[in-house]
Amino acid sequence: MNMSHVERYFADFLSALESVNSTISLHSGDKEWGGVPSKVTLPKNLFIIGTVNVDETTYMFSPKVLDRANVIEFRVTKDEMGDYLNSLISPDMKKLKGKGAHMAQDFVSIALGEIGKVEGLSDKLTPFFNDLQKVGAEFGYRTASEVSRFISVYNSMNGGTDDNDAIDAAIVQKLLPKLHGSRNKLASTLEILAKLCLNEGQEVFSESTKHEDTKYPISYEKLERMHERIIA
Repeated sequence: MNMSHVERYFADFLSALESVNSTISLHSGDKEWGGVPSKVTLPKNLFIIGTVNVDETTYMFSPKVLDRANVIEFRVTKDEMGDYLNSLISPDMKKLKGKGAHMAQDFVSIALGEIGKVEGLSDKLTPFFNDLQKVGAEFGYRTASEVSRFISVYNSMNGGTDDNDAIDAAIVQKLLPKLHGSRNKLASTLEILAKLCLNEGQEVFSESTKHEDTKYPISYEKLERMHERIIA
């Protein structure tokens, strides 16, 4: 999706997401032009999922796009790479046919459902807002609403009462992708954010601090990688 500027070619779609009627204008006529209607309405069961590469040939997402999306980072572990190299076979794509089709109705109904209130969310997210504000990357009402909805749905699907896993995923998908800049701008902020991901008594970016023992392990591991790169 980022071989070109997403916020430019996707501008009409982003605007439709914000409008009441969710419509995109195609031309100025009142009637169809060659079978093309004057506008289209985005259906409620339409979800856009795209892949992104980050290298010198691509464009980074702007805050306008990031505010309206969840960024899921896929990483390959050492064990996964070892398993792959030890079993180099062509994947049988036919085995995937029809998998997950039964999930579509539930997916749409959950997406259109009411947002459940997440108790204590303000106390957990406000410190992140305050620290991100120092580098001009604080989140707004839209992001706060989407995070709240994400955590509510996450908890309802997992049947758990501990919000830490859901908050961890929300931080790494919604808040951290907006952080970029120079070492002088971000180094101290990354340390502060990492501290918010730790339990009491743990040291920031210390070899003695194991990812799996932290309050928000996925976010902490991501922040540690970002800090190492910016220092390098």
